[in-house]
Amino acid sequence: MGPLLIVSNHLSYVDPSVLSNAIPRRLRFLAKDTIFRGFPISQLLKAYGAHPINRGGADIAAIRWARTQLSEDGALVMFPEGTRSDGSLIRGQHGVVTLIRMTGATILPVGITGTERLKLLLRIVNPTGNITVNIGTPFSLPPVEGRINKSLMKSMTDIIMERIAALLPKSYRGVYELNTHSREG
Repeated sequence: MGPLLIVSNHLSYVDPSVLSNAIPRRLRFLAKDTIFRGFPISQLLKAYGAHPINRGGADIAAIRWARTQLSEDGALVMFPEGTRSDGSLIRGQHGVVTLIRMTGATILPVGITGTERLKLLLRIVNPTGNITVNIGTPFSLPPVEGRINKSLMKSMTDIIMERIAALLPKSYRGVYELNTHSREG
């Protein structure tokens, strides 16, 4: 199957579970390190396929772990926004492009809606409304030789985010609302 990097918008703590149910592969996840505090939670997250990442800077150990997962033809989930949003896409972080360039992984864009209503524990136990997972077409970024500057890194990140946005209703597209017309179809 080859290495697969699943990129999705991020609305709720339940998004990894939703993706695991929607995509028929064993998924691995990068998750902010602060949720790994405490023995039972940490062990549960790791058993589920999550690995901690320090979002405050370049986390070499997390990048190495992610590269290993992909080099073994694994499927890794990243939320390029770097955090949960309020329902509208925010600017993507460039780390996703760095990892793709390191591994050559195929990119699978996914758009999730409805999980933002599950932020409260009561809603997780008793969900209301619809959850939708739109899975896009796998793609690759155009090859670039040598180092890339910040402008090109931003452009490549925007390509990924626009693919996610094209899978979402307009009200969820946020900063990528105007650019999705070229990626839809």
